[in-house]
Amino acid sequence: MIGDAVDRYVALIRAGGASYRSESRYLAKYAAFALTRGETHVRIQTVLEWTRRVSSARQRRRLLLIVRRFALSAAVEDGRHEVPPVDLLPRVPRVRYKPYIYSPAEIASLLAVSDECAPVRCAVPGQYRVLFGLIAATGLRHGEALAINVGDITPEGLMVRPMKRAGWRLLPLHSTVETKLAQHLRKRLRVPVDTEALFVGNRGARLDQDTSGYVFHRMRARTGLAGKAHGGRNPRVHDLRHTFAVRSLETCGSDAPAIDRHMLALSAWLGHGSVANTYCYHEGTAKLLEQIAKRTEAFHREDAS
Repeated sequence: MIGDAVDRYVALIRAGGASYRSESRYLAKYAAFALTRGETHVRIQTVLEWTRRVSSARQRRRLLLIVRRFALSAAVEDGRHEVPPVDLLPRVPRVRYKPYIYSPAEIASLLAVSDECAPVRCAVPGQYRVLFGLIAATGLRHGEALAINVGDITPEGLMVRPMKRAGWRLLPLHSTVETKLAQHLRKRLRVPVDTEALFVGNRGARLDQDTSGYVFHRMRARTGLAGKAHGGRNPRVHDLRHTFAVRSLETCGSDAPAIDRHMLALSAWLGHGSVANTYCYHEGTAKLLEQIAKRTEAFHREDAS
């Protein structure tokens, strides 16, 4: 059965150290779609029809490539699997989203309205202020913050499982963050729910991104931040992470060696698989661009002499 083949493939990928979370979900959805058509093996036409369920051409190609890699592996065991050609769907140039960099006042205003924007049946009063404040103060991904368990808060810091690759990372916390987490933890432990999650949803399970994202949507509207991002877009929860990274780099000033050292530390802190993914934050604000311009000018002066 195609579902069994997917399970073996996902297990193989994870044995190599990858988390493979979103990809495994997509493969499970593809397998379910194929089974509704009575198919037990990958069929190119079915893959194409399945990808049409999303409107984005870039996302369609991503889904195609996920299934294609699975089909390449499955075909080794069973030649009845069809392998979609790599160029079955055209490549789509990547357009980098320009992040919105929050000011300290904007972050403060978001947190100030978090309680009034929370659901009426909020399981732990004040938890949205802690959730979004934690993301802003540490640069965690939204999903990483929601995945935190009560036992992940240790005297040494916060244990975080990255969302994009396997393995834990330990983040030392500022004393103010420790205090807020401790206060939240005391309230959280008084809530009788059958979950280890630090942040709890209305029904007693782990708080999910849809619910917390809707609360953030209300916070954004309440503070007048809707539509303020580049191109009239809405600032996102993820932009709190971008803001943390950019403000962190700004503290280095124009000291090139300090920036290089800080970049390596920041990459590890954010859980990036490669430091190359961290260098994009150099373009985050006018202050950082000015630092780049000064370093470039100094380099040219040295080269000319």
